[in-house]
Amino acid sequence: MGDMPNTAPAQQQETPGTTGPMEPAPRDEMRDYVGAGHLQDRKALITGGDSGIGRAVAVAFAKEGADVAIGYLDAAEQADAEHTAELVREQGRDCHLFRGDVADEQYCRRLVDEAAERLGGLDVLVNHAGTQAASDDLTAISTEQFDRTFRVNVYAVFWLCRAALRHLPESGAIINTGSVNGLRGNKDLMDYAASKGAVHVLTQSLAQSLVSRGIRVNCVAPGPVWTPLIPATLPEQKVEGFGGQAPMQRMAHPDEIAPSYVFFASQRLSSYYTGEVLAPVGGETHPG
Repeated sequence: MGDMPNTAPAQQQETPGTTGPMEPAPRDEMRDYVGAGHLQDRKALITGGDSGIGRAVAVAFAKEGADVAIGYLDAAEQADAEHTAELVREQGRDCHLFRGDVADEQYCRRLVDEAAERLGGLDVLVNHAGTQAASDDLTAISTEQFDRTFRVNVYAVFWLCRAALRHLPESGAIINTGSVNGLRGNKDLMDYAASKGAVHVLTQSLAQSLVSRGIRVNCVAPGPVWTPLIPATLPEQKVEGFGGQAPMQRMAHPDEIAPSYVFFASQRLSSYYTGEVLAPVGGETHPG
């Protein structure tokens, strides 16, 4: 990707992490992306849309003609969320911000309903909010951590999809974010990998359930991507050289992943795809 930095130096942040302190700065604003009207006047809700892949997706959707609602976790992410909204509005599209924790069932339902009300409908749901905590020792993973990981990464997807079905029309699309770790496991992220495996199979199951309604359900399962989640959840020694283990020998930037979401959101581009798990992972191959 031209002058994109290949690796990151050691660094750490408080969770949930923000874009400002990251070194190098992530490419997450889709500056050289040119839209082609693939999502003209569509209405999209993106959880975890304040930064990283979520931000790049929001901007790409706006460049394709969509109005966007963004969910984000807490006040620490306010500046990131406002910046994403500014990028969307630069494209002449509406952007609405909603703060709250997707681990809360009531918030998930309220988020979907309020986003649909503000947008004037809902055509695309992107379940992107996620959390992880590193540990290579199963006995060190508390029940509280395991529960939090599954509530954010799996329960929230269930709650948000269930709420969205009241709004999504025929030709609607749901896009979940999985992970390479859900495809092949990760000894340092056992609960996270298990949660993402659940998202992959939930995607496939829900796709089968909704095919008769004309609603497509797909999943993007990225490999190592340089987002605030990384310095906020991994130890410094894991951040240093992050992504270097991929066959491409580098991490991805969010701008490289967002077009996969455009593909799945657009009826024009992916009308015959549902139940798919697309894995932009820098060259890793997996059995099965």
